[in-house]
Amino acid sequence: MAREFATCVEYGLSLSKRIYYGKEMTPAASAAMTRSMSSKSSELAESYLPTALMAYAVVSEPELVDNPDVPSYQPYVHGRCEPPALIPLQMHGAVAMEIDCCFDHANVCFSGAWRVHCIKASRKCDVRIAVPMGEQGSLLGVEVDVTGRSYHSQLIQAEDANDNEKVRRGWNGRLIKGSMYSFEIPEVGGGSTFSIKVTWSQKLLYHEGQFSLNVPFSFPSSVNPIGKKISKREKILLNVNSGVGKEILCRCTSHALKELRREVGKMGFLYDAEVLTWSSADFSFSYNVYSKDLLGGVLLQSPFLRDFDDRQMFCCYLFPGDNQGMKAFRKEVVFLMDISGSMKGNPFESAKNGILSSLQKLNPEDSFNIIAFNVETYLFSSLMEQATKEAILKATQWLNDKLTAAGGTNILAPLKQALKLLAETTDSIPLIFLITDGAVEDERDICNFVKGSLTSGGSISLRICTFGIGTYCNHYFLRMLAQIGRGHFDTAYDADSVDFRMQRLFAAASSIILANITVDALESLDSVELLPFCIPDLSCGCPLILSGRYSGNFPDSVKLSGILADMRKFTIDIKAQKAKDLPVDRVVARRQIDLLTANAWLSGSKELEQKVGMDCVVVVMCVTIVTSCKPNAFDLLHCRLQK
Repeated sequence: MAREFATCVEYGLSLSKRIYYGKEMTPAASAAMTRSMSSKSSELAESYLPTALMAYAVVSEPELVDNPDVPSYQPYVHGRCEPPALIPLQMHGAVAMEIDCCFDHANVCFSGAWRVHCIKASRKCDVRIAVPMGEQGSLLGVEVDVTGRSYHSQLIQAEDANDNEKVRRGWNGRLIKGSMYSFEIPEVGGGSTFSIKVTWSQKLLYHEGQFSLNVPFSFPSSVNPIGKKISKREKILLNVNSGVGKEILCRCTSHALKELRREVGKMGFLYDAEVLTWSSADFSFSYNVYSKDLLGGVLLQSPFLRDFDDRQMFCCYLFPGDNQGMKAFRKEVVFLMDISGSMKGNPFESAKNGILSSLQKLNPEDSFNIIAFNVETYLFSSLMEQATKEAILKATQWLNDKLTAAGGTNILAPLKQALKLLAETTDSIPLIFLITDGAVEDERDICNFVKGSLTSGGSISLRICTFGIGTYCNHYFLRMLAQIGRGHFDTAYDADSVDFRMQRLFAAASSIILANITVDALESLDSVELLPFCIPDLSCGCPLILSGRYSGNFPDSVKLSGILADMRKFTIDIKAQKAKDLPVDRVVARRQIDLLTANAWLSGSKELEQKVGMDCVVVVMCVTIVTSCKPNAFDLLHCRLQK
């Protein structure tokens, strides 16, 4: 999909050369248009993908392309564009973003206006909107105003998605890649201007006590209006709420932010500027919430008036802090690497590089093994190997010389072998790190098998981390398997990001400082629903956030206990308080929906499926465009934000 989209944009930019703007008025060449012809096709395709919210004229008939203000009366162009060309539209007026950050969650509201500058005034075309979102982006809502019409997003029931009287599939939305979504607006007139407001949620990255936000905000030169001087204003309003009542230390920002307000744990910033050209850099911002020791708390929130669930909500958080005295656990790691035929080429090489990079992060006291699998299994060693330089060198040679990608996929057999290798683990974290790009028929059986096998000869049970490559692997399965194993899940939609994302996932999984965590308050409640249902460990690279619903009286203070790397028991008292000016439901909504969806997939429970649908009041999993001039017509945008 991404390559096809990029090809359509490339052809659209070529078509836009037909447009006459007047003497001595020519558009600036885009970065993609000035690339060397020797560039790799993958790099070229990447350069045409949107790096900020964009609008494109969908052109099936080249003869439609012309300046709506100054017709050039060019010769008629025969033929059609299949698939249609996509011409980037010019942005006019003001572009604004309002961003609310709390914990590792951000809500982004983007608004802007575009003009159909490339279609004859007497003709119309569809307009495709592309919405690239940040880390783990999830579309929440869409509002569009076109001359005489307005559109907005609406949650619909799954069964209505198949109702042809309500849904016309001609204007379906689709994922371009990863967290990059697109949808179409029908029949927009040449020369007309329309405005769009899009809201999405995304995740902040956490590393060594620092939260980092990155929002796509880099526009190509082709969106800058040509001709008479047109006012261009950029405005970014940023609200940061640490949620923990600790001082925020700002680290760096991409745009010149002005501080509006500062309170303990809260800050507000504004960027507001007239610009000559639209922003060519993503918006980034990072900050620290400093604490020398572990920092935790519980936030409580009452349900909304029309909430389908009348139980109270809670969010329990624990940050690792900057305590140098808390050491990470020793690790015994088995990498399970998919070498089936579908991994051939870049995915195979990227996965190998990711494993080799992860091996370099092991300490000499750690141990490891590698099991490659397709329909057969191939062991690097019959025993766990100490992570010495010599052993890592042997593993590197084995990966490079002994393995080729071919055949089908069998995940259960290598999992069983890994369990045997880690059966006698003591005083360390036994970890399975699964890497795959495929789906298998017995995924539910695998989950149930692992659920019944999570015991260890030591005091700490097995941990499982899963990493998916591409769109064909079952993300529900991988997320569920990681949840059962108290581990982490991540995915890379393209081979270029595999190495980086694998290293980031392994860094979080291998820096555990507190394991076997329990929360005593949960046992005294009348009823409780906890997500994730298996409490993960606390690592240096990832804050711990639990959430759920409860009935009963939540105590004022909670004891959170776990085991340290030296096997001593550790307990911390954290306070519970009502959430003030902090939308707990928004912060945990995407996390809860992901976990509940995986649970619903495993159990096949219709009740859980309905619960996920109701929870989507906050995180919209299915968006509908409703036109005010045709109140009975619905155009479904299948906003499949997860596989």
